Amino acid sequence: MPRSKSKKDVPRKRKPVVPKTKTAKAVKAHVTKTSTKAAGKSRAEGIRLFTLAGRPSQQDFVKVYGPNGPKITWAQRSEAGVPAEKFQATLAAKHAGRKDAKPSIPALTVKE
Repeated sequence: MPRSKSKKDVPRKRKPVVPKTKTAKAVKAHVTKTSTKAAGKSRAEGIRLFTLAGRPSQQDFVKVYGPNGPKITWAQRSEAGVPAEKFQATLAAKHAGRKDAKPSIPALTVKE
């Protein structure tokens, strides 16, 4: 019994290619964000002053500027009397007065 044409022998039916017409899109104007650039410059200046001050910890800020030390800006810190350039000297002066003070944690002793 003769077989009918197999799937391989049957020509495929394709849709005719229709060239697509491109429509012109409306050009959107790019809006530049100047605030992010200004914020980036301010952040860079703050990081520069932070490294100039010797990368102090929050405890160091509290020792020098008081409880609000970590929260205030470098401009406010310089108005308080200690700019970033003099931070390490001021911190060392505050630590020098603590050498005579009693340590908060007593030394471990061995009981016999």
